[in-house]
Amino acid sequence: TLMLVYYRVLSQPLLYLSLYFKQNRSAYYALLDHVRETGDWESWLEFFLEGVADTASGAVVTAQRLMALFDQNETHIQQSVRAPASALRVHQALKEQPVLSLSTVRNRTGLSFNASSAGMVSLQELGIARELTGRQRNRVYGYDAYIQILNEGAEPL
Repeated sequence: TLMLVYYRVLSQPLLYLSLYFKQNRSAYYALLDHVRETGDWESWLEFFLEGVADTASGAVVTAQRLMALFDQNETHIQQSVRAPASALRVHQALKEQPVLSLSTVRNRTGLSFNASSAGMVSLQELGIARELTGRQRNRVYGYDAYIQILNEGAEPL
């Protein structure tokens, strides 16, 4: 992944190949042993490139699902009679960082504390955001559906 970024094939290190190697651990080690024993790099490279292709395909599907989620939630916010105008700006901040505090929302959006808080309360009422800490001060919020999509397939083996 870092080589793809270095050679500007990717603008960001978006491919998580470690998960592919973890999921295919036995083949990964068997092919490395095979390279060590026989010098057959081609088999390992084929395995590696299959991993790049699988990981890239998965990243595209994940990005498409996230875009659909964002569009669906924005429509839900816009159609809500009770959602303040700040809710869309708070939603934008959550899209950029799916776990954040109100102070981070304020910094990202330029909204006042009260407007940030009102927007976040609205997103909670709509089921888009959830308060994670259970505290009265320095609360942290999460965009649950976004985080769930990102975590799919990354469960410990």
